[in-house]
Parts: sequence; structure tokens; C-alpha cells
Amino acid sequence: MNDNIKREAKTPALLILASFIIVVAGMKAASSILVPFFLAVFIAVICTPPLFWLQRKGVPKTIALIFILAVILVIGSLLGVLIVPSLNDFLRSLPGYQEQLSTHLENFIIWLREKDINIPAKEVPRILNPGWVMSLAGGIFSSLSIVLTDALLILLTVVFILLEVADFPKKLRLVLKNPEKSLSAIEKFSNDAKRYLIIKTMLSATEAFVIWLWLTILGVDYPVLWGMLVFLLNYVPNIGSIIAALPPSLLALVQIGLGHALMTALGFLVVNTVMGNLLEPKLMGKGLSLSPLVVFLSMAFWGWVLGPIGMILSVPMTSLVKIAMESYEETRGLATMLGSSVN
Repeated sequence: MNDNIKREAKTPALLILASFIIVVAGMKAASSILVPFFLAVFIAVICTPPLFWLQRKGVPKTIALIFILAVILVIGSLLGVLIVPSLNDFLRSLPGYQEQLSTHLENFIIWLREKDINIPAKEVPRILNPGWVMSLAGGIFSSLSIVLTDALLILLTVVFILLEVADFPKKLRLVLKNPEKSLSAIEKFSNDAKRYLIIKTMLSATEAFVIWLWLTILGVDYPVLWGMLVFLLNYVPNIGSIIAALPPSLLALVQIGLGHALMTALGFLVVNTVMGNLLEPKLMGKGLSLSPLVVFLSMAFWGWVLGPIGMILSVPMTSLVKIAMESYEETRGLATMLGSSVN
């Protein structure tokens, strides 16, 4: 009798675990479809406030939507013209950069041995191989270029999302049992989510511009690519800024020399300190920050499920989940567990 009760109690947990595994497996299999969809949602959320602003100014909905889409096309075309040639050139040169980095590492080991510091010549290059950093950057850029081949699908999805967003609250009023209470929580989530994504995007774009300018002054190759990498990885707090700084610093080392590599790293350090530690907490508030453990686990999970682009989108998606949980009294405790500190 007791064994039957225990088995019945365990069944729901097993069903939940099995359902989770099936859903994750399905998402991994459908990653080529999900990644463009998530990007479209991301773009649509950023475009919603200017769309509503234009409508409040008396601009008809269709004209406002056409204007927003025109801006997206102009920005996308400009980025394509600037990035694609540099990206192709970088991917062609990537094996050569990796070989040069390996040579620098071997020379460093020889220098240490001359100083009577014994370093195992075979083990160190295998453990501390700097080439993987350049490979990671190349993988992110390659994944981004593959996703951008679905630009038309992403753009159409953005159009349909923006067409639906104005009528969505009206539809919810007809479906929900207690529409006022539910819509209040949904509106709070929507406002907080839009505020988070817009501020984060503006900060990321500013940081990318400053890094592009700094690398251009130093003469490091492909400054546009590294600015784009900074923009993408700035959505990942703490870890993202470190990953974004490594490839251009190593490139400056093999291209120009140690002094320029240190100057490159110093530029990243100053910009990340000012933007990440001073401006971002002031503009966004500490309550929106995630626990470093949550950041790492979400990066590992979504990177495995959706690839490099999933790793970049992992923190924004987790942050939106946290904002959604904070909007409801029942799940506010879970949101606190995801946060970086307790107020």
C-alpha cells in the first residue's frame, strides 16, 4: 500500500522530467527555426516603443510600421556592407592567426625555461591553447552569418509581431477570467522587459562604438568585427566582456606587438568598468542583475540547445523570465533566487 502511494507521488515528477527532456530535445532539433524566431521577437520588442510613440504623434499605424521597417533595413544593410567583407577575410585568415599564437606560446615557454622556470612543453600548449579564443569568435561570427541568411523570415516575423502587438491586450481581455489583474501584471512585465532591452541595447551599441574607435586608433585589424562582438556579448554580463576582449587583444599581439595588446586590453577594461559598473547599474537598477551562477548555467544550457547565438540570447531570455516572475506575487520568490543579491 505504502509503495503504491510512493510510486503515485513520484509519477508527476518523472512526467515533468520526461516532458522537459522531450521539449529540450525538440528545441535542439528545431534550433535552425527557433533562433531566427527568438531574434525576431528580440527585434520586435525593441521596435515596439518607437512604433507606439509614432502612433501617439498621430502617424497612422501602417505608415509607422513601414518607417520602422525601413530603419531596420537601412541598419541591417549598413551592417552587412561593413561586416561581411571583414568577416570573410577574418575567417580566411583565422588558421594563420591560430598558428602565430601557437608560435608565440612556444616562444614564451622557451623564455620561461631560460629563466630556470620548468614548463612542460607538451602539456601547456594543450591546456593553455590561445587558438580556441579565435575559434570561438569565428564560430560566433559564422553562426551569425548563417542566421542572417534568414533575414527575410526574421523581417516578416517582426512585421507580424508588430501588427499583433496593438490588439493583443484586447484579445486577452476576452480570454482571461480576471482581465484587470492579469493585464496589470502583463503590462508591468511588458514595460520592464522593453525598458531592460532598450537600455541594454543602447549601452551595448555605445560600448561597441567606443571599442571600434579605440581599435581603429590602435590600428588593430577588423575593428568593425570586434565592435560587433562587443555588442553581441555585452548582453552576457561579466563573462561576455572578458570573452569579447580576448580575440582583439590576441590579434593585436600577433599583428603589432605586446604593447598594443596591453593597450587593447586596457581599453576594454576602462570601457567595461565605466559602462558595466557605473552607468548600467544606475540606468537599469541592481534589481535586474542575475546571479553569476545563473548566467553561467543559462549560457551553457542555451548554448548547447541553440548554438553560439543561443549563448548570446541566453541572458536576455533569462532576464525576461526573471522580470516576468517579478510581475506576479506567486513567483516573486523564484525571481529573487535568480537575482545577484538580496535587497
